[in-house]
Amino acid sequence: MGVMKSSDVDILAHVIAAFRDCPRPEHFTDHDHCDECAEHDEVLRSRDVDSLTREDAGQMGWDPMTFTSEAGVAYYFPALARLTLEGESDLGWYGPQLLWHLSYEGSCNRLLSYFSSQQIAAVRMLLRQVEREHAELVDAYLCAEDLQSAISIWERRDQDAQQALAADARKTSRS
Repeated sequence: MGVMKSSDVDILAHVIAAFRDCPRPEHFTDHDHCDECAEHDEVLRSRDVDSLTREDAGQMGWDPMTFTSEAGVAYYFPALARLTLEGESDLGWYGPQLLWHLSYEGSCNRLLSYFSSQQIAAVRMLLRQVEREHAELVDAYLCAEDLQSAISIWERRDQDAQQALAADARKTSRS
C-alpha cells in the first residue's frame, strides 16, 4: 500500500466532509437473502469507515459493495475513496471496483439519485484526482475507459445539481 500524496489527502478530506453525516445502517445488505449477503453484511457490520481494509472490500467477483444498500455505500464511501487513493496493495488496486460502482448503469446509477449535491461534487473531485495523480494505475489496470465514463456521468450530474441549486437560490432571493 502506497503513501498518499498531499493532494490525495486534500481530496479525501473533501470526501470525508461530504459524507460525514451519513448514518451507519443497522444492516448493509439484505442479510437474509443468501449466505453471500449474510457474509458481506457480517464483515461490514464488524468494521467502520476508518477500519475497513482492502481485504474487506474484496475483489470484483466477491465485492460486498455490490450487495450493499445505497445508505451503506454512502456510509462507507470515505473508506472506498481512501482505499482507491492509497494505491496498490497485495490484493491489487481498489480503483477498478470503485469505478464499476460509480458507472454501473450509466446515468441511471443508483448512487446518482441517492447522493446529495455536496456528495456528488466530492465524487467528481475524487474521480478527477484519480485521473490526474493515479494515471499509471489507471493504465496498468486497463480502466481508462471506465474512468472517463464515470467522470462523464458524475460531472454531468454535478452540473445538473449546481444548476438546480442556482435556480433555487434565484427563486429564494426573489421571494
